[in-house]
Amino acid sequence: MTDRLDMALLIGAAVLLVAVGAVRLSTRLGLPSLLVYLALGVAIGESGFGIRFDDAELTRALGFCALIVIIAEGGLTSRWSALRPVLGIAATLATVGVVVSIAVVGVVVHFLLGLDWRLALLYGAVLSSTDAAAVFATLRWLRLPPRLVATLEAESGMNDAPAVLLVVLLSTSGLGAHPWWYEVLVLGYELSLGTVLGFGVGMLGRWTLRRAALPSSGLYPIAAVGLTVLAYGAATVLHASGFIAVYVAGVVLGNSRLPHRQAILGFADGLAWLAQIGLFVLLGLLSVPGRLVDALLPAVVAGLALLFLARPVSVVVCALGFRVPARQQAFLSWAGLRGAVPIVLATIPLSENLPGAEQLFDTVFVLVVIFTLVQAGTLGPVARRLGITAPAELTELRVETAPLERMQADLLQLEIPPGSRLVGVHLDELRLPVGASVTLVSRDGVGFVPGPDTRLKVGDSVLVVATARVRDDVERRLRAVSRRGRLARWFGESGDDRDK
Repeated sequence: MTDRLDMALLIGAAVLLVAVGAVRLSTRLGLPSLLVYLALGVAIGESGFGIRFDDAELTRALGFCALIVIIAEGGLTSRWSALRPVLGIAATLATVGVVVSIAVVGVVVHFLLGLDWRLALLYGAVLSSTDAAAVFATLRWLRLPPRLVATLEAESGMNDAPAVLLVVLLSTSGLGAHPWWYEVLVLGYELSLGTVLGFGVGMLGRWTLRRAALPSSGLYPIAAVGLTVLAYGAATVLHASGFIAVYVAGVVLGNSRLPHRQAILGFADGLAWLAQIGLFVLLGLLSVPGRLVDALLPAVVAGLALLFLARPVSVVVCALGFRVPARQQAFLSWAGLRGAVPIVLATIPLSENLPGAEQLFDTVFVLVVIFTLVQAGTLGPVARRLGITAPAELTELRVETAPLERMQADLLQLEIPPGSRLVGVHLDELRLPVGASVTLVSRDGVGFVPGPDTRLKVGDSVLVVATARVRDDVERRLRAVSRRGRLARWFGESGDDRDK
């Protein structure tokens, strides 16, 4: 028994280290890292090194555990000031958008692939959820308007819950035992109660961690992540949506200025990477490469229906009444990334031994690989083509230092791109609010402490320390100057993240 454990630890550690190194390689090659992890799983599987693994039920359970951690990290790193303006459109995309996507994909695959209605709608349900890990990892490398990024991140954090509930409903033998309106009420109850429980656990955790004098700073990250898992457990025990509870609890805790906040975010980030690596390798291990060729045609049909019909229709329907510009709607349609979540959802009917579930899993696996290659690498060019890039936006640097912790301040980075009206502006002309200061300028590879008369140049990298109280004001002021120059206030430019 011990010998088997030792061998498992050896293989697991080797795979983990290779996966960590693959992140660097995939970044240089421009490939999404999830594809590298899936390839690792396939390589060590039955068709590679000969490790046989076909336990769909175990994969489903471990997949849910990984999703809890990934969604928790997304919630902890989401800023409420960015989420609040987009909560309506994001919630609509995560609910109404999911239903519209299921209906459109279901109709297409029913008529083009000849599947029965239940299996066709199951295809739509499995593919309806955008992947939080893929969205969080990809969008944070792009300079886009904060409102657009927040919409996509909030949608991906919230739409797992209704997607899971609908996939479970379509996969179980009890389907059709109740009228449709009953199922709608149950869905609404689970989402609503999950939201309330997540908020309650988050507020309780906020109150406790602010007052607890834990003997070690390393205990605070463990407690914060543990609270998000507690929210999931409490919700599922009460037959509510655990995933929405995790996300809401994470958002509440992440915006509470807890002790050792940067350590909490760093710990959650590391756990999320570990969860992603383990999840993707496991899913690759579960796949059978010999069957994937037969799934190529269904994957292309379902993928094209999703990308060019279901997703755009759901975005247009959900954007009604929210005044989202057409160019941003086009990007929302293209940026609905699929990753591990659809593959995990495909293990639900597989574990229920539903007829056609094996082909569904293979189809979703192939679809995710193909469309991750197509979509993830094109988000930047598509954003530039649509004219919605925002190269002068601030980004947060996660640096854990005691002075910043005591000040309740963040370290922000600003790059000065060509064409920005920030070029030529003196630092004292930025008129940053009290509580914010430019601490360092990096120019041509050399860093220096600037003075009030320092003039910004193209290519400068500017570090700004801003307290939590004035951070949003700092972002608006720098955005305003980047648009209209030093006289932005005279032109009535407020710097709001308005529609472009």
